[in-house]
Amino acid sequence: MMTEQNRPPTLTQDETPTSSQTQNQNKRSAQTYYLKTPLEKEDVLKLNAGDIVYLSGMILTARDEAHLRMIEFDEEKKPLPFDLENAVLYHCGPVMEKLSDENADDQTDKKNESKNGKGGDKWRVVAAGPTTSDRMTKMTPTVLKNHTISALIGKGGMENIADILNQKCVYLSYTGGCAAMAAEMIQTVDTVFWEDLGMPEAVWMLTVQEFGPLIVGVDAHGNDIFRDVKEKANSVFKKMKG
Repeated sequence: MMTEQNRPPTLTQDETPTSSQTQNQNKRSAQTYYLKTPLEKEDVLKLNAGDIVYLSGMILTARDEAHLRMIEFDEEKKPLPFDLENAVLYHCGPVMEKLSDENADDQTDKKNESKNGKGGDKWRVVAAGPTTSDRMTKMTPTVLKNHTISALIGKGGMENIADILNQKCVYLSYTGGCAAMAAEMIQTVDTVFWEDLGMPEAVWMLTVQEFGPLIVGVDAHGNDIFRDVKEKANSVFKKMKG
């Protein structure tokens, strides 16, 4: 579901280094969208590189080991313990604190504190900043081929990912170094899967409220801000070398 509010944009396309293709397709000010998960295809296709997004609803964390296990489950034709239909995957290895029985009830009454997890455990999110997404680049095409994932959240972009995301998914960039601030936007820890992978590699199901700002780094139309910046930087570097 998509909602859009008429707030002043924090970034315009003219301020974003882009290739000529991106400039031709996006001669407009960046838009700010407040979206609710799960994201429908129309939500994804409306977004353009440089737009600002705030997400509310359920998201799933997934790092290297989680991606590998997803692929293993798919190869063995085993059902995943969580639903990836129109899902949002967050490249994140959160730091969690398991609450003791004596203070769990008090903690869960507070905003942005953790709630019930698997087996009745209760957790508090200490930090939840983005992981470098390039670590998942090789595994992402296979995961996206097998599942209808609508958005990826991470930092730093992903090499040659634009064609993989075309017409079906977007990459949302979140600023690194904001792990504590990210934790404040997480309302609940709903459950955790694959705890045997360890805290940072497990899949955490989180409910977030206006999680962002997230910048559309790669849209579903072939536009990739990270690629464009790299191309421009390389061009300038070559000119400097003469």
